[in-house]
Amino acid sequence: MLWRGRRESDNVEDRRGVSGGGLAIGGGLGGVVILLIAMFLGVDPRAILDQTGEDPAPAVNTRTARPASPADDELKHFVAVVLADTEDVWTGVFRQTGREYRVPRLVLFTDQVQSACGTAGSATGPFYCPGDQKVYIDLAFYRDLKGRLGAPGDFAQAYVIAHEVGHHVQRLLGISDQVHSAQSRGSRSQANDLSVRLELQADFFAGVWANKAKNKGLLEAGDIEEALGAASAVGDDRLQRQAQGRVVPDSFTHGTSEQRVRWFRKGLDTGDFKQGDTFNAKSL
Repeated sequence: MLWRGRRESDNVEDRRGVSGGGLAIGGGLGGVVILLIAMFLGVDPRAILDQTGEDPAPAVNTRTARPASPADDELKHFVAVVLADTEDVWTGVFRQTGREYRVPRLVLFTDQVQSACGTAGSATGPFYCPGDQKVYIDLAFYRDLKGRLGAPGDFAQAYVIAHEVGHHVQRLLGISDQVHSAQSRGSRSQANDLSVRLELQADFFAGVWANKAKNKGLLEAGDIEEALGAASAVGDDRLQRQAQGRVVPDSFTHGTSEQRVRWFRKGLDTGDFKQGDTFNAKSL
């Protein structure tokens, strides 16, 4: 991605260097894989441990803050450029529909962070908190994205930010509030289905942003493949198979690798955010 020298967003809040508690997970290699799944599903690792029968060890405050490395500082500039471009894209899209886009803030943190949605650790992975309309990310996540899940490249990293900003778009459009209300009234199976549709729409919105970035000439050879690889790497089926050797479709909350790739691709190909109605789609 051709990002150097471009505008950086002023809406990046740097909380790196603040010491936080770590979450220790038992179970040897199994525990490590479960932690990895939690990281890429964007959920509390303990929720997954509860479903798989593993017991987490108590949280222990043994970590010290990681000093910012030159590589992380470069990532900070990269993240600020991607966020700025999402601001430009969604401001224009909202304006075309007679709406006003309110930009989110992006919080960089180390190990642990306090948000309006509660305290979260790095194992939660990048997440969007609708309570304060902020995106949160520990830049260490990108090393895991490349090394553990095999999804390298700067556009894979950009996809992660664009997906979380997609949740902000859903918040502004009132979609996420409607989904959460419906989830509270339905069964667990229905709630999971709605969650999958919400996540796939965020993937679609990430694709819409990628379409605009492509039209601006910001993409380099291989960038699209990097984003598609990242979307595939975080499919529920792939992560479950890696963690427990089997797939449990009823427990999906984000969609399969194929579904995530397909909806991102649809947003990329059309560039039309109105075509991302995953909730009325007969087939995901």
